[in-house]
Order: sequence, then C-alpha cells, then structure tokens
Amino acid sequence: MNATPTMTSAPAATLTRAAVNADSTDDDLFRALRAATEDAERERIQEFIAVRYAGLVKWLASRYAGRAVETDELEAVGFVGLALAISRFDPDHGSDFAAYAKPTIQGEIRRYFRDKRRWIRLPRRLQETKAVLRDATESLAHELGRAPTVNELAEKLAVSPDLVLEAMTAEDHFSVTSLESPVSGSDEDGQTVADTVAFTDGRFELFEDMEALRPLIEQLSERDKRILHLRFYEEKTQSQIGEELGISQMHVSRLLARTLAQLRQGMLADA
Repeated sequence: MNATPTMTSAPAATLTRAAVNADSTDDDLFRALRAATEDAERERIQEFIAVRYAGLVKWLASRYAGRAVETDELEAVGFVGLALAISRFDPDHGSDFAAYAKPTIQGEIRRYFRDKRRWIRLPRRLQETKAVLRDATESLAHELGRAPTVNELAEKLAVSPDLVLEAMTAEDHFSVTSLESPVSGSDEDGQTVADTVAFTDGRFELFEDMEALRPLIEQLSERDKRILHLRFYEEKTQSQIGEELGISQMHVSRLLARTLAQLRQGMLADA
C-alpha cells in the first residue's frame, strides 16, 4: 500500500525570484539569500531586508546624534553595520534578526567615533576588552536570539562583569570644550561646564527606552501587562507566572513571545 505523500516545507534552493518579495518573512528572505547564486538576485533580497530594517538604523543613529556629527553621516555608517549583519546572519542559529543586527550596527557607529573623532585614548585594558567585546556580543546575540547580558559577556570573555560594563560604557571624547564655557551659551546665569561635570550614567539610555515603551505597554491587555511585570520586575520564572495566573508554562512562553514581538515592532515603527 502506497503511503500518502506528506507536505514538507520547500528547501532553500526552491526559494526563487518568484518565491520571495518584500512581504516575505525574515526566515524565507535569509534562506533565499543563502541559496541565491546570482549577484543580482542577492542584491534584490538584501535590499528587501535593508528596507525592512532601515527604521532600526535611523533609530540607533539618532541616539548618537549631536556629537559634532550629522545624523545623515551616522545613518550611512549604520547602514554599513546593517549590511554586515545581513551578510553574517544565519537563520539556522537564530530567528530574531533585529536582536542580532542591533549590536552590529551600534558597533559600527561606535567604531566610527573611535577611529575618526578620538582625541583621548582609552586605557589599554579597556581598549583590549572593547576590541573583543563586539565579536562576543554578536556571537552571543546570534546564539541566544537576543542581546546578551553583562554577566553572560563576562563569562564568555573570562573577565569580570565590572570590566565588561566599564568597556561598554566607556565613551570616547569628540571635541574639546573649555570648563569655563557657559552652559546655556550666555553668561547670564553664571553656570559653566565645570559646574555640571559628572560621570556617565548608562541608565539614561535605559530610561529613554522605557519612556519609548511606556505608551506601547499601555495599549496591552491587563494580562499581558501582568505577565511583563511578573517576568521583568518581580523576575519570576515562566513556571511561577503560570502557577500564579493558572495557565501552563508553555502558554506563558507564547504570550510573552507575542507581547515582546509586538513591542519590538512598535519601537521599530516609532523609529
């Protein structure tokens, strides 16, 4: 008796010009890109992906604007990082391209500042850590499907979390301003740059992200808000959340993944 044929997903080689377009999923686009043999076809697929994630590049570039560099110039550098991320991404080792591309784009922008604008060199230990931090971040982001934590990076590099954090937050200096310069551009209030000198607090970027997320979170259902609160504020496991809400751990996982995807798309759309 002949077995009934089963439906299987098309292999990458069958993802032809007619099979992928601007509306195709990331997975289909990257598999088609890997299977493409002609330069014209590869460029066409790369363009689809670049257009889809142009908002991410513009958003990241805007966060570094105002440092004696035009936003358009930073966006151009960011698109170089996006092109690198597209060429390196492997759909078999990670499904979230945005999480993988973000540190790559940021790395290119930061490298641009470091190579083109530095007038004070960082200590050697920070230079050495920053030199390997980028590759470690990309590797872990690809492996985990998300941005790695400071502790995860420290473990991979076999260094202390404090050194990783210092390397991540160490900023280069781009122009020299007199400490006697007035803050507001006039001498009326008498406040100078020297009066405002303080350390760089990495929590400001976190604050910006939280403020951008606030209206998106307000649009969620009460259950989705509760799950986010339990997971990221009370730091409970998915199993613990499931017990508290009376649902399975798998159901919590699906709801959480859907909510995070919704928030991510909202952030990209706002950018």
